[in-house]
Amino acid sequence: MPNRLRPQLGDAWKLLVHSLSGRLLLLTLLYVMVSEVTILVPSIGRFYINELNRHIETAEIAILPFTESGSREFSTGLRSQLLARADATIVILKRAEQHELFLVKDLMPTHADLTIDLGSTTLFGGMIDGLDCIFRGDDRVLHVISPTRIKGAETVEVFTNEAPIRMALLTFARTLLWEALLISVATALLVYLSLYFVVARPMGRLMRSMIAFRDNPEDPSRIARASTRRDEIGRAERELAVMQGELYGFLQQKARLAALGAAVAKIQHDLRNILSSAQLASDRLAKVDDPVVQRLAPRLVASLDRAVSLASNTLRYGRADEHPPVRRVVPLKPIIDEAFEAAGEASEQMLNFINRVDPQLQIDADPEQLYRVVLNLSRNAAQALGERKDGVIAITARREYRQVEIDIEDNGPGIPDQMRETLFQPFSGSSRPGGSGLGLAIARDLAHAHGGDVTLLSTGPEGTVFRITIPDRKDF
Repeated sequence: MPNRLRPQLGDAWKLLVHSLSGRLLLLTLLYVMVSEVTILVPSIGRFYINELNRHIETAEIAILPFTESGSREFSTGLRSQLLARADATIVILKRAEQHELFLVKDLMPTHADLTIDLGSTTLFGGMIDGLDCIFRGDDRVLHVISPTRIKGAETVEVFTNEAPIRMALLTFARTLLWEALLISVATALLVYLSLYFVVARPMGRLMRSMIAFRDNPEDPSRIARASTRRDEIGRAERELAVMQGELYGFLQQKARLAALGAAVAKIQHDLRNILSSAQLASDRLAKVDDPVVQRLAPRLVASLDRAVSLASNTLRYGRADEHPPVRRVVPLKPIIDEAFEAAGEASEQMLNFINRVDPQLQIDADPEQLYRVVLNLSRNAAQALGERKDGVIAITARREYRQVEIDIEDNGPGIPDQMRETLFQPFSGSSRPGGSGLGLAIARDLAHAHGGDVTLLSTGPEGTVFRITIPDRKDF
């Protein structure tokens, strides 16, 4: 083989072995060849037994004239010619009372290399004897015994040279092998083409789609196109298309969040200056002796402090660096009251806030972050109530083993079906014009930081219920 062809053959072999379609081809060839071998070997055994039976039948026909009365009238030459057609050296006809010996030649063989009794030979034994004949049957003397149909005789025995039988068997095996190879190649090719078009090519398309999307997941043109196939591959294509579309949407949201963080960072300095001026003004107002001012000034100062904190927290959320919760055991009811008060001040309509939390119930949480969670959910409920004059927002809480469950319920119109799947995604969960859609996302992230969650329990025309779950610390 020329040296320049060896690398090419090596590359082709690697491609054949390492590719899915190549492995399918090799496995198909292997399985078909195994199937053909299971047919070839029994066929060899049957052919070998048939050849031996043919020799027996020929020998019976050859000696049949000599078993009748008047057989002595045949000349010696005619007798030799008839026996020679039986391809036998000796033919022995066994009767109950005697054995008749028929010689083709005057020289009688002294031994037999192999004795085969056709009366007790099975197909499995014929397979073994046939293979033995192919590999070792050159110039051996066979002693074949078989029941006979000659009247008055029990068996007929033939001594013959195995070489002609081996030549016939080799010719038959060679022809059968070529036919088996032809059938195997044709079957393997058909099976391979079927598997290639049904399995390998669609899997290759899926693989290329995944690689292309991985290289640039922000390019929507690289999202896989789902096929209309109803099998598992079609379902995999559709699921891949959905997954890539959702991942593309998440990446877009992350990009918007990054832009939000950058925008807030640019206005952070000016906003702090403005709020600082407002804080100074509120401090001066606190020194006024007017009772109304004395009552409202602390709330104004607290609101300004929270405004500064919320601006900083919005910056942290956009930059994904929210500080971990500083947890301690605190009463839950005052936090709910404070959040209700802030939500009521921000609401434009009169709402009925009901705090049903037990004053003795304590929670292991960061008070400031828990306040933000409750405030965000309360504001969302207030916005959902719209202009209703009978709007009610109620909060209940209970301790279940080592966690506290807080339910926030309103009697609003419920959440539309199209919003439920993206309810907790940033910029997707707001139905109010001008809303940012960050309230529920921030609330859930803060709950996750505590090891808990915010979930939608129920929604409908009768109202909506959200649940906040805050588990205790493991070492608490």
